Amino acid sequence: MEITQEQLIGILPATPQAAAGIYVPLLNLYMPQFGISTPARVGSFLAQIGEESADFRYTKEIASGQEYEGRKDLGNVFPGDGAKFKGRGLIQITGRNMYNECSHDIYGDTRLLDTPQLLEAPDMATRSACWFWDKVKNLNAIADLPDTWVHPGVHQYSKFQWMTILINGGLNGYNQRIANYQRAKTVLGF
Repeated sequence: MEITQEQLIGILPATPQAAAGIYVPLLNLYMPQFGISTPARVGSFLAQIGEESADFRYTKEIASGQEYEGRKDLGNVFPGDGAKFKGRGLIQITGRNMYNECSHDIYGDTRLLDTPQLLEAPDMATRSACWFWDKVKNLNAIADLPDTWVHPGVHQYSKFQWMTILINGGLNGYNQRIANYQRAKTVLGF
């Protein structure tokens, strides 16, 4: 399924018109390549990347990245890795390991390790977000579940809470994400 600029703004009303004009063609190019092809998948994806990118305003994390310095779990093992591999793209790819994996999967080489800023350009910001959604976190499978699904475990997170945790590591910005999701359900009719 393809989306229009009007649908994108209906889901993410704070998105600047100029950004919608840039990103809608890229979303329509890359979402299907990564199986983000049903109303529930597209709506879930847009709800999440809308919050992650502040409605397509940022493709680079505003913070310095210092909080990621020395984080071996992210592969940040060299001095300066925290800032060099801070969140970039519409879904904020973070850490040396993830940049390396993304670079190998998309380019077949390590160019993102040498030039991490490539993830800031609209094309790669979009493509990397779709890649992360599908190839890293398999979120299409979760988007396909009914809204009543609950992740088993001590906390029993809702479907959308669980998606947020898989993307963000926590529930940061959850209220905005769920508001985006509710609008997506209305606009895309799922």
